[in-house]
This record gives sequence, C-alpha cells and structure tokens, in this order.
Amino acid sequence: MNREQSRRFAIACLAAGVVVLIDQATKAAALSGLSQDERLPLLGDLLGLQLAFNPGAILSLGAGFTGLLTLLGVGAVVVLIVAAARARTGWWAVGIGLILGGAIGNVIDRLFSPPGFGVGHVTDFLAYGTLFIGNLADVALGAGVIVLGLNIWVRDRRARTDTTNDGVTGGAAPAGSAVSGS
Repeated sequence: MNREQSRRFAIACLAAGVVVLIDQATKAAALSGLSQDERLPLLGDLLGLQLAFNPGAILSLGAGFTGLLTLLGVGAVVVLIVAAARARTGWWAVGIGLILGGAIGNVIDRLFSPPGFGVGHVTDFLAYGTLFIGNLADVALGAGVIVLGLNIWVRDRRARTDTTNDGVTGGAAPAGSAVSGS
C-alpha cells in the first residue's frame, strides 16, 4: 500500500470510527432514556424518538434469521475493509467509511445485545412517522451510499464532458488509442 492509499484508508477508518462511537453512544442514551411504549415527537408526527429492538434487517425483514444476518454483517464488514484499503479517492474513502461504520455499529448490536451472542437485536430509536424506526448507523449507511452515488455521478459527468470537449474542440485521441479513418 503506497502513501496515498494509506491516507485514503486512514480517512475511511476515521469516518467509520466516528460513526461507531456516535452510534453506540446514541444507542446507550436511547436505552437509558426512551420507552418502547411512548414516542417523543421531534418534528410532529414526521420524526420522533421511540425505543425499538429489531431482530431483522431493514423493516424487520428476515427477523427469523438473526444469526444469518449477523454472519452476513460480519462478511460485509470484511468486504468493506478491503474496499476501504482500495479506495481510489478521498470521497470514495469517506463513503466506504460511513457504510463501514454503520455496518460495524449494527453488527456490534447483533453480537452483544440481548437475547444472546450473535442473535442480538439492533437497538433503534429514530421513529420516521409510522414507516419504521432506525438508528444513526442506518443514517450513516444511507449517507455513505449517497456519497458514493454522488462520486460516481460526478465522475461520469466529468468523463462525458471530457469526451464532448474532445469532439467539439477537435482534441487528440487519448494516448495509446488507435484512430482509423476506414
């Protein structure tokens, strides 16, 4: 790993570490201060705080397969660490780091929360209307996907602009490419 790759890996690890710390701290606060029976409104009925425990994935899908979800989560963490080590840009490292931190935050719950090791329920507390209840790890996962998506969009837009500019201004063919008139 060269110096630049090491820097991008450090960025991803820093982002992941911050997400894990904030996620676990807010989950601890939720456990000590919120109720499963009562919702505290933050933005009327749109957003509130209410304690919930999710044995499944998003929207409680796979609730009967918590152990399998734990294994998938651990596998995702490993893949994300490899992806972080291979990040090609700083923004890509940030996006991977956010997703990695969110994945680690929820895997920690699955490993160490009741009802037992490897089958723990994820602590949720952000109530989005009547749709679902999530946590800050979920927010980080979504934010990471948005960062990666924007990164891809900007890269593709630049590539299209470069291609268009080459055609309009009569730019030379890229080095190593063959240009044929017939």
